[in-house]
Amino acid sequence: MEYISAGQHSLAGQKPANDDACNYAIPDGAQLFSKGVVAAIADGVSSSAGAADASSASVQGFISDYYSTPDSWTVSTSASKIFSALNHWLLGQGQQLFSREGELVTTLSTLVIKSSTASIFHVGDSRIYHWREGQLEQITRDHRVCGRGEKEYLGRAMGINTHIEVDVHRIAVRAGDAFLLCTDGIHDFLSDREINHLIHQDLDSPQPLTEKICQQALESGSNDNLSCQFLLINQLPEEDDQSHYQKLQSLPFPPDLSPGMEIDGYRILRELHSSPRTQVYLALDLKAEKSDPSSGEVVIKTPSVNFEDDSTYLETFQHEEWIGLRLHSNHVLKIHDIRERRRFLYTATEYINGITLRQWMSDHPNPSLVEVRQIAEQIIHGMRTFHRMEMVHRDLKPENIMIDTHGTVKIIDFGSTRISGVEEIRSPVDYSRIHSTRNYTAPELFQGNAGSPLSDQFSLAVILYEMLCGKLPYGDLGDHPSTRKAVQKIHSRHFTAPHHYRDDLPDWISSTLRKALSPSPVDRYPALSEIPIDLRQPNPSFQQESFQPLIERDPLVFWRTLALVLALANLILLTLLGT
Repeated sequence: MEYISAGQHSLAGQKPANDDACNYAIPDGAQLFSKGVVAAIADGVSSSAGAADASSASVQGFISDYYSTPDSWTVSTSASKIFSALNHWLLGQGQQLFSREGELVTTLSTLVIKSSTASIFHVGDSRIYHWREGQLEQITRDHRVCGRGEKEYLGRAMGINTHIEVDVHRIAVRAGDAFLLCTDGIHDFLSDREINHLIHQDLDSPQPLTEKICQQALESGSNDNLSCQFLLINQLPEEDDQSHYQKLQSLPFPPDLSPGMEIDGYRILRELHSSPRTQVYLALDLKAEKSDPSSGEVVIKTPSVNFEDDSTYLETFQHEEWIGLRLHSNHVLKIHDIRERRRFLYTATEYINGITLRQWMSDHPNPSLVEVRQIAEQIIHGMRTFHRMEMVHRDLKPENIMIDTHGTVKIIDFGSTRISGVEEIRSPVDYSRIHSTRNYTAPELFQGNAGSPLSDQFSLAVILYEMLCGKLPYGDLGDHPSTRKAVQKIHSRHFTAPHHYRDDLPDWISSTLRKALSPSPVDRYPALSEIPIDLRQPNPSFQQESFQPLIERDPLVFWRTLALVLALANLILLTLLGT
């Protein structure tokens, strides 16, 4: 059975030209799950010179651009960026073709059905209806305003202003639901009751249904262009545990590997690391070596046979490759695309000839501020690559950061990464599970929050604090068996300024780290790009901290000072009593 049955029809009607446009896309294979089905309808405003061009470009542009956005983005992120880009394009083209803006104006209503959710984005007075169990409900509202007399005008449309306000709706859908998209040439001349009656008659025949709706509106006196689309959900694109597990097992586990063995054009050189979960080998890519001997070394990571029946483990293992293939940065571990040559389940990555940040910290127990800045800025470059793709690493720690022999810093290990776009897809696998290290994990993650770029910022700040001070800002949380106690410890402990441990550190470095290490995400930096700036020069906004009580700025110094004052007072009192 097809996932969705769809039909559409568009007529000029009594007008000499058709300024409407509509289209839909039902992709095959992986895109059906990762991106979903898209439908779009637009009604070019006839008073603008390029009405037909505006509607056609908006419909085709939205559909093609949507499928070009990263799979890791949410539907809302993709749609908002496309609407903004299309609106600016219409304004620019209007200026270029007609020497003034406002000549490429259109409504635009779009529907994206991904997994079990329908997302609707709407500008103008075209409409989208939701049909369920015989009931027809209008989801969008008409953006019309009253003019002189009883005449109405569009209050919102694409191609009018540089700022576009888009209505957004999200609806949980199920098999048997349907959606109708139509322009005002339909809904201004047919009542909801009449439309619902026609749907009842031809529910299972979307194409004939759309033709009948247009014809009925025409017979009811429509003097405008007429366009409509109908999409019936036959079944949701979900996988049960068994089918999902079968997909994960499409590739067999590799045999036990040892130096000298070859697998898919790779020669194993030596084992780098082994754990109960994975085995990691240094290998030589025989194909790459022929063209460029210097680029032949790669790292082969194989899954442990101990988890051969664990679908969650298998999903996580393969998910790391999916993530890595979508991240392109000199500061993120590069994943090689080996899907065409691979016969077994494993991943291949670049070989980083270097050490972990943990080892670097051991070798540099008292690093200069300049060294820490240089490393921090590279980590931030890598983190922003994740965040631009709507991904959150969630397991930043010194062991997951490498520094090669040239001093280049790279983030590795994507096993706990959150992907917003993937979370929209219903799956037997629980993507909210993370395997992070407690001392570097933001407190909101302990409390069930899925994590955000602000969570990665907290982890970064812990790392920087430890690099500078050789201590953890909130102490060792690993000895707390419960996450609740770990969170309580973070919230209850006062921040100890780094310059307390190192008098060569300026006060404003402490202010920077205090902000990034705030237990509350809303009190951290709104953007990572602000941190490198504040690590290089004092932030004027931190000057107000000089007026804060000492107990708030540096509690440890306060209590030690108080203890000293009390001791001196007791000594003076004893001296007086003795005399």
